[in-house]
Amino acid sequence: MRILLVEDDQALGEGIRTALKPEGYTVDWLQDGASALHALSHESFELVILDLGLPRMDGLQVLKQLRAAANPVPVLVLTARDATSDRIAGLDAGADDYLVKPFDVAELKARLRALLRRSFQRPQPALEYRGISLDPASQVVEYQGQSINLPRKEFLLLHELLIQPGRVLTRDKLQQALYGWDEDVESNALEVHVHHLRKKFFPELIRTVRGVGYLVDK
Repeated sequence: MRILLVEDDQALGEGIRTALKPEGYTVDWLQDGASALHALSHESFELVILDLGLPRMDGLQVLKQLRAAANPVPVLVLTARDATSDRIAGLDAGADDYLVKPFDVAELKARLRALLRRSFQRPQPALEYRGISLDPASQVVEYQGQSINLPRKEFLLLHELLIQPGRVLTRDKLQQALYGWDEDVESNALEVHVHHLRKKFFPELIRTVRGVGYLVDK
């Protein structure tokens, strides 16, 4: 799961990212509101952790503009603003949850799990492609009626390709979807995942566009 963390406190940001990575989250971290809004307008995330007191653009303004653009990504506000009026303002602006600093990391993780569960309960049609069935909600993959067990990165890669059949996805876009911005990635990691998917399904599943990226044909 790819999370955008927007927090300008260096120590806290590092702490949150360190705590969440072992849980299987890919955590991208930004430290100002304007950069966060730009990222949310151009990239996909499963969840956002948003501080309110941010440089360049207040978190509340980020949230309002995000919802005005009809972006439904779940947002957990994480802030030192603990007045009831601040909570109301955050929730009214479109936050899905509100957690006040200081907080317990275990509670943060529990709230993230709850937000993701609610998000996955929204109707998400299964993707069907040449005998492959991929259910985004249950993360169940089948091929010709048989269950296929995919590691998380392979599932994410297959999902990215199947939701946009016929469209070439660049290496950079796919690597960001799988690994985020800051995670160290082996230079051939993407090729290895593609190789494994072709082997588990069929060789023609993913087509290489040399020098650009990959796609599945329509």
